[in-house]
Amino acid sequence: MVRSFHRVPAHTARYGRYAGGDPLAPPVRVREALEAIGQDVMSGTSAEHAVREYLRRGSRDLQGLDDLARRVRERRAELVRRHRLDGTLDEVRKLLDRAVLEERKHLVKDVDLEDDVRAFSELRLENLPASTAAAVNELSDYDWQSPSARADYDRIRDLLGRELLDQRFAGLKNALENATDADRQAIRDMLNDLNDLLEKRRLGEDTQKDFDEFMRKHGDQFPEHPQNLDQLLDTLAERSAAAQRMLNSMTPEQREELMNLSQQAFGSPELMRSLARLDDNLQSLRPGEDWTGSASFSGDEPTGLGEATGIMQDLSDLDSLTDQLSQSYPGARMDDIDLDALERLIGEQAAVDARTLRDLEQELKDTGMLQRASDGSLRLTPRAMRQLGRALLRDVATRSTGRSGRRETRNAGAAGDRTGATREWAFGDTEPWDIPRTISNAVLRTVADRGDPSGGVRLDTSDVEVVETEQRTQAAVALLVDTSFSMAMDGRWVPMKRTALALHHLISTRFRGDTLQLISFARYAEVIDIEQLTAKDAVWDKGTNLHHALMLAGRHFRKHPIAQPVLLIVTDGEPTSHLDQEGNAHFAYPPSPRTVAATVRELDTVQRLGAQTTFFRLGDDPGLARFIDALARRAGGQVVAPELNDLGRAVVDSYLGARHTGRGTPEEFGDMLRGRSWWW
Repeated sequence: MVRSFHRVPAHTARYGRYAGGDPLAPPVRVREALEAIGQDVMSGTSAEHAVREYLRRGSRDLQGLDDLARRVRERRAELVRRHRLDGTLDEVRKLLDRAVLEERKHLVKDVDLEDDVRAFSELRLENLPASTAAAVNELSDYDWQSPSARADYDRIRDLLGRELLDQRFAGLKNALENATDADRQAIRDMLNDLNDLLEKRRLGEDTQKDFDEFMRKHGDQFPEHPQNLDQLLDTLAERSAAAQRMLNSMTPEQREELMNLSQQAFGSPELMRSLARLDDNLQSLRPGEDWTGSASFSGDEPTGLGEATGIMQDLSDLDSLTDQLSQSYPGARMDDIDLDALERLIGEQAAVDARTLRDLEQELKDTGMLQRASDGSLRLTPRAMRQLGRALLRDVATRSTGRSGRRETRNAGAAGDRTGATREWAFGDTEPWDIPRTISNAVLRTVADRGDPSGGVRLDTSDVEVVETEQRTQAAVALLVDTSFSMAMDGRWVPMKRTALALHHLISTRFRGDTLQLISFARYAEVIDIEQLTAKDAVWDKGTNLHHALMLAGRHFRKHPIAQPVLLIVTDGEPTSHLDQEGNAHFAYPPSPRTVAATVRELDTVQRLGAQTTFFRLGDDPGLARFIDALARRAGGQVVAPELNDLGRAVVDSYLGARHTGRGTPEEFGDMLRGRSWWW
């Protein structure tokens, strides 16, 4: 049994329904959230804003803050649209009409009644004021002849007393139904003692002993079990302020009618005087409560004073929830959301979703996915970048293999890559065993030797076959990504970043002997790490300086002379900028012959280093296609024109193909990738 504990006085525990949603539900989905947040970050959004946006949106099966806030607004609109505040006045009017009708019937039927008494009574009933309150007050000293009529009139006084008390003390209306004179006297005593205690607080003379004595005498009337006077004050002031807002929401006529009726509560104005004294004390001690607000009700469902006060409290809680869910005020935190109020007013699932969002935000911080930078901004950590890279690489693998669900194995970076063939094991071999072939060999040998394998099969070294692998070579990889403004303007910004992150994760986790350098190029080129590239925002800056980017790539290749150079270039435009001898960028559009010549010379320099080159052309511009095709032919490389959502797969395929087989077609790269045993 799942259970939760609630602290109550006297060091006891109370058992209640588990309040944490489904205890068997899966843990918060950090990976799913991180992928969505990472997508926004790569679009140029700050990590802090991306987290807030995810919490606002939620996910496919998790309501976000916006959805919860919408439901809160709908609930508030439903309350004011359904109810009206004159329910008590209506009920008093019905009881009064019934009492007067029964009295008139009795006067007609009572033959023993003296004529002058009958005539006087009928005259008073005929001339009752139109106002319900005035009529009730007029009949306060009337000598009722009908027992049932007298009972209905007494019910009016009892109803008014219970409703007025229910306004300040939730639940007393029902608790005092059929109350005795002793019960009513206990309420009067409680009100007097409470007012005395509050007035001592106003003077600063109260003590905890005073409060404990009050609770000893009247604690049964306070189910909230307050532990001190401040807790009691908070509860009473909140309810009393809601009662005042309810009165403010009535029409002037309704309010005047109610005030006049209140004098007849329990047949005496004493209760009203005690409640007025209580309200005065509470307003003085808790001036910060909303004592002046109101609401506009337009429904047909009448509500009593106590119920209407509860509705006003609900409206206040709904307004607070709207602010809490907006998270738009300074210092807003997910912990601010009142989950108890959300569950009570909107439903259990709403509270569960809000709790999940809160836990998700905390989990992102606790697991090291987010951290505060020195400037106070929230940023994705290297661990978060690795997690994003893993997710993107998984997506690339799914596109490459055409199927998902295969498990990752741990032999990446071993002796080499599997060729699909096997051979007999020899001393010194470190390749993995081919288990099915090894066991088959042992079974066949046992059958050949003994004719019956039922006695058991024993392995011999001659049975062992190992997987053939090809020797891996070390690669120096330069990924040149176009970061000119056209990439962002045409929707290629995020796919470019996703591609770089996937390739970075692949090389850093699967091919640790390879070295990857990321080079971004716009008006100038620069070497950039993956965190900088992921967070990089698009900036309006004229120029596509492939010349400068190739210079940086050549420098990277020369630093690793024994590695196989692999050059991968992602661009959506012809080169429109180059560096002069002083290192200044010159821009010209259409591309000037000087820019084209400088770019071609630098490409030739890189090719003399033995670089295997692939251009990834984004866009369908014919001029760009002709230019890139010419560069690829000159470099002995190839051109790939992938769809945006397939860019990551194309770049990873090309890298894998270049580092293992030299040159090859995209189809050969895909076949190679599909045969990789270490893949997802």
